[in-house]
Amino acid sequence: MTLPAFTTKNLTKVYGEGRSAVHALRGVDVEIPQGEIVVLLGPSGSGKSTLLNILGGLDSATDGTAQFRDQMLTDMQDRELTRYRRDHVGFVFQFYNLMPSLTAYENVELVTEIARDPMDPAEALHMVGLGGRMDHFPSQMSGGEQQRVAIARAVAKQPDVLFCDEPTGALDSTTGRTVLKVLKSVNETLGATVMIVTHAASQAAMADRVIHFADGNIREIVKNKTKQSPDEIAW
Repeated sequence: MTLPAFTTKNLTKVYGEGRSAVHALRGVDVEIPQGEIVVLLGPSGSGKSTLLNILGGLDSATDGTAQFRDQMLTDMQDRELTRYRRDHVGFVFQFYNLMPSLTAYENVELVTEIARDPMDPAEALHMVGLGGRMDHFPSQMSGGEQQRVAIARAVAKQPDVLFCDEPTGALDSTTGRTVLKVLKSVNETLGATVMIVTHAASQAAMADRVIHFADGNIREIVKNKTKQSPDEIAW
């Protein structure tokens, strides 16, 4: 039996104390199967990014448990979480966080130098359709191309999970669809579990399952019987 990619039980996150306390997660129970595309959908402040950050080892829970396969994330110390992020996780954010003084190839190479079993940076850039832009600097690239470099950087370590927080938030419709096609390809080619946080309800159509968040809780989980391709998604 294949273990889920993630399992959480009564996962709670509170920022601050007393009257000013913010309850970002209110006892979330969820199971994420391996190898799926999962969209986390909800308004700002609903808890979806907080869940992503805890599962990604970037934040800690106040209470409850979060587990990656057979590893209990909520029991890990900082050094263990660093190893978990290095060996298993790739991150893609709304803003590309590229080094402006480095070429596309060199930006990807930064990650491959510390990864456990990396692919060649050129291979990662070819995977996202930028084989001809490897020697270009971020200032010489469009926003969509920079985001694809960021995705190449994340997938070059061959992660088990790719966490994407508003990856198309700063992009127009044509460029955004291109980025979504790349994420779909990463899921199919590498078998990585891809989790996408977004406000854009239309993007849910490409997912295997959609987790709807509201007020720190999961309101509903929907499994898509049929999935749309990124080209079909309304913007």
